[in-house]
Amino acid sequence: MLVQLIQALLQSFYKDTMNDANHPIHQRSGNVFADLGFDKEEAANLLVRARLMSRLIDYIEAEGLTQEKAALRLGIHQPRVSMLMRGKIEAFSIDALVALLAQIGLEVVIDIRERAA
Repeated sequence: MLVQLIQALLQSFYKDTMNDANHPIHQRSGNVFADLGFDKEEAANLLVRARLMSRLIDYIEAEGLTQEKAALRLGIHQPRVSMLMRGKIEAFSIDALVALLAQIGLEVVIDIRERAA
């Protein structure tokens, strides 16, 4: 959900600037955060966190959980669920997000590969 929202905003930006001679058209990198100007390492970290957060948000919404019930199921306090649902990516480390996913019975699988040229 979070990743899709950011990608939609970025696509809208590119669409809006395609006809504007004052703004160059940029090739997309495949990482919305890199496209927004974050350095390579930070963009990679943000993308991983966004994907993990998106899966947690999808789970909470699919289960129809209130923030209080989600907090109980995740083993955290309700304000943390609120931060998660509002996409406060800076409030969550990769470790914390992996632990939350494990709490609801989900396993994170890591796929490492060469980047396309």
